[in-house]
Amino acid sequence: MADKFILSDEEWSKRLTPQEYQVLRHHGTERPGSGCFLGTKTPGTYVCAGCGNPLFKSGEKFESGTGWPSFTQPLGPDAVTEYQDRSYGMLRTEVRCGRCDGHLGHVFPDGPPPTGLRYCMNSVAMKHVPEGQPLQLVTK
Repeated sequence: MADKFILSDEEWSKRLTPQEYQVLRHHGTERPGSGCFLGTKTPGTYVCAGCGNPLFKSGEKFESGTGWPSFTQPLGPDAVTEYQDRSYGMLRTEVRCGRCDGHLGHVFPDGPPPTGLRYCMNSVAMKHVPEGQPLQLVTK
């Protein structure tokens, strides 16, 4: 796991697009069915749009029918962190980038085998690095 990537709110707002900033830094969500990674099957790695941290392998992606890209498991134990989310009168598990703490989405216990988990992510919170291309962490 790479060192934590910490920026001020002002620095984040300058680096990210308005939609990335809203989702990653203010725990927003994109409209269901609007994400660019719905239905994609290109081999590679999904990385955090904020810091480049590797999050999910394309082979773990599946069509959940929820309107957001879904994965069965993260790339490794330090790729993401999970937090209890009690917003909007619900109890959910929020998923954040393990490096920059950016909001990615939520995980639910209704996914397919082998994990039974559904990591329901915002497309705008990630970028896709095609197989064979180098992964690069963002630096200050």
